[in-house]
Amino acid sequence: MFCLKVTELVLDNCRSSNGEIEGLNDSFKELEFLSMANVELTSLAKLPTLSKLRKLELSDNVISRGLEVLAERCPNLTYLNLSGNKIKDLSTVEALQNLKNLKSLDLFNCDVTNLEDYRESVFELLQQITYLDGFDQEDNEAPDSEDEDDEEGDEEDEEDEDEAGPPGEYEEDEDEDDAGSDLGEGEEEEEAEGVRGEKRKREPEDEGEEEDD
Repeated sequence: MFCLKVTELVLDNCRSSNGEIEGLNDSFKELEFLSMANVELTSLAKLPTLSKLRKLELSDNVISRGLEVLAERCPNLTYLNLSGNKIKDLSTVEALQNLKNLKSLDLFNCDVTNLEDYRESVFELLQQITYLDGFDQEDNEAPDSEDEDDEEGDEEDEEDEDEAGPPGEYEEDEDEDDAGSDLGEGEEEEEAEGVRGEKRKREPEDEGEEEDD
């Protein structure tokens, strides 16, 4: 079936019926990214089991409770966007504690964000997350996933270059050394032969001079 191979699915602006979207079921075994923004979703009770899902977009719906379902159906979530929903209190957010891999949570424009010490309370409740509404506890902005991939790729390239060194540098040096040593040996042999030749030439002459005397 086609749906078995789908890894990304965008259903934004579709209309849910009785808390579910027709056709979205457990057969999407490989799904890693699912977006259901503005689908009038009131509950997650009928969300299918998506064990490989890592990113879930649920912004601009009317969800107010029942978030504990996510840990059961989507245990490997790392990113969850619930901005623009009807979440009003911290007890609803506390239900996300069992999402052990969750790193980024977005509750922007939910009523819960108006609570005093909202950010400190959420970071205390969900100690596994790094980013809340796009920023960490020191107000550093979360990087885009594409930027993270590019940085990782650049680091790997730099490591490869450092290990390999400039291309051909060492090989050229070795070739030059070998050539120089070969040339030097040849010249020494020629000089030695030349000296021996001179000696051989002089010997008869020396003998002739002695006879003349």
